[in-house]
Amino acid sequence: MTERAASRTAILVCQGRAVADGRLGVGRFSDPVAMDLLTEAEREMVDLVRSGAVPSSFGPRIEYELLSATAEVLAVRTIAIDDAVRAAASPQLVVLGAGLDARAWRMPELSATTVFEVDHPASQAEKRHRLGDRKPVTDTRFVPVDFAQDSLVTALTAAGHDHSRPTTWIWEGVVPYLTPAQVAETLIAIAQRSAPTARLLITYPTPHRVYHYGRKAMQLLLTLSGRPNPMAREPQRSTWTPATLATLLATHSFTVTTDCDLQSLALDYGIEGKHRSLSADGHLLTADHL
Repeated sequence: MTERAASRTAILVCQGRAVADGRLGVGRFSDPVAMDLLTEAEREMVDLVRSGAVPSSFGPRIEYELLSATAEVLAVRTIAIDDAVRAAASPQLVVLGAGLDARAWRMPELSATTVFEVDHPASQAEKRHRLGDRKPVTDTRFVPVDFAQDSLVTALTAAGHDHSRPTTWIWEGVVPYLTPAQVAETLIAIAQRSAPTARLLITYPTPHRVYHYGRKAMQLLLTLSGRPNPMAREPQRSTWTPATLATLLATHSFTVTTDCDLQSLALDYGIEGKHRSLSADGHLLTADHL
């Protein structure tokens, strides 16, 4: 029997989208499903941030600021990825490390797309529990993969993924938690399952001193305040320069078509926010398979 477990980072991301819904990037960002995927306890801080009532005590204030910053980052990258998915209009969409992602439940544009959600079996069991009876807008297939022992290629094949048809791949919020070797190994599998015109969307961190120290400071403050630290069990294991990642992608026949930093996208979308240092290192890359 598979135990259920949602990672703390996945919950924070879902909370961030719930905070942003109807408040940030209005008209471009929307995730009405996010709130439904949270427990009552997880909604408490979401409601507080949405209300704008800043806590006066130290611990809740730190948690409040972390969630506020997360909402700003999530709104920006979600808009950009959603737009890219719509533009590609591929018949297949693979979401790697899907967590509590709700695209298959909130994007009517995916109605003719087969969606493959790849994640750890325990994480998927928890997500399905949280979804309850909610139905996706399209054919959605859960692809359980424990990367410590399972083959992504084998799992996707068994789930019915057709490597001869165009696929859009979303690799959002995962790369920072992988070593360079793990990133390279996953790209091998992606390339094997990618037909010409496949599109790969990757969010990744660049080496950035301000962000690095800001992240360390946030973790220290969370520890001192006694609040939960969502980063404790999922440490950052890699950063990339645009040139280094582009070179790695090229070895697997992917050509980078766009690579934008999240701060520039935030300005374009009118989501400047007050936590700019926490998104200072983030990039969104689009690469097409030859």
